[in-house]
Amino acid sequence: MARRRRRPSPTAQRRLEPLRTRCAHCGGALWVAYHSRRTVTTLDDIVRLTVQVRHCVAPACPRYHRPYRPEEELGWALPHGEFGLDVIALVGALRFREHRTVPEIPQHLRGRRLVIAERTVTHLLQRYEELLAVHLGDGRRLRAALAAQERVILAIDGLAPDVGHEVLWVVRDCLSGEILLARSLLSGREAELAALLREVQAVLAAVPVAVAGVVSDGQHSIRNAVAAALPGVPHQLCHFHYLKAAALPVYEADRHAKKLLKMAVRGVRPLERALEAREAAAGPAGDPMAAAVRGYCLAVRSALTDDGRPPLAAAGLRLWERLTAIRASVARVQARAPGKGGPAGRSRAN
Repeated sequence: MARRRRRPSPTAQRRLEPLRTRCAHCGGALWVAYHSRRTVTTLDDIVRLTVQVRHCVAPACPRYHRPYRPEEELGWALPHGEFGLDVIALVGALRFREHRTVPEIPQHLRGRRLVIAERTVTHLLQRYEELLAVHLGDGRRLRAALAAQERVILAIDGLAPDVGHEVLWVVRDCLSGEILLARSLLSGREAELAALLREVQAVLAAVPVAVAGVVSDGQHSIRNAVAAALPGVPHQLCHFHYLKAAALPVYEADRHAKKLLKMAVRGVRPLERALEAREAAAGPAGDPMAAAVRGYCLAVRSALTDDGRPPLAAAGLRLWERLTAIRASVARVQARAPGKGGPAGRSRAN
């Protein structure tokens, strides 16, 4: 869809010139060929850039008449990009660190006086992911980060989006948090995982650093692959899976308790329908008592759907705590009701 409104006028101007004035290949002079102009929107200004482009004029040079643009230009924005790198970084931080939705991000940027469409935000997110992939795959940066710690502890796990699809296997260093390798495999067989670990070992050999240990969820194919590709390297179960396995009896008891609690509070929805009919019959004035009881019904339904993540959060215990709090609240309301011996009942008797 074409742009419906003109872009805002630039608020600043900059002139960019190449630092190199002689050809890197033949050593001849780089002549000014032409000037190009582009507008880049940053978080602070809308900058009109005037870019000086040079080229080599020696016909025998392999870079004859090839454009040489200023080095500083890529520090402003990506080629043909309308928004600066600072805007791309902010969009990525809002999406992946603060977990903002795509419709929420343009609203935030407009609050900072940036004119941007929702479709443009989607494109900037794609550019952010591409830049992040290039950064993570930079071998020099990775070697420098790993050389300082002199050892790595590998964590390997597979992410399956759905049954029958490719599984994304990720190998990460637990000490630095760096992702060393990520591959999509059709299966998680021992031979394929062993080849994956050998590829990681080849990357680490260039640093060089030693593999001090491996952490995984204990899958049999992973165990065999580690034993085949990294003989003698300690291999342990990750803390979460270890705790989950140790707490399995508690989890089963908690799940049974939640099942019994759910059976004890069934029939909430028919009660809500009866209360809705009662409120409708009361007319515009409504029925305060029915509205209050509906609030308690909503609290009960919310408690029933609140699942924990075992073993760190027991769903049955959480349900018991919330139902107990609801019951205590109902008891306090009943104690204050007229004719029940509460303050309202005693004042009416007087």
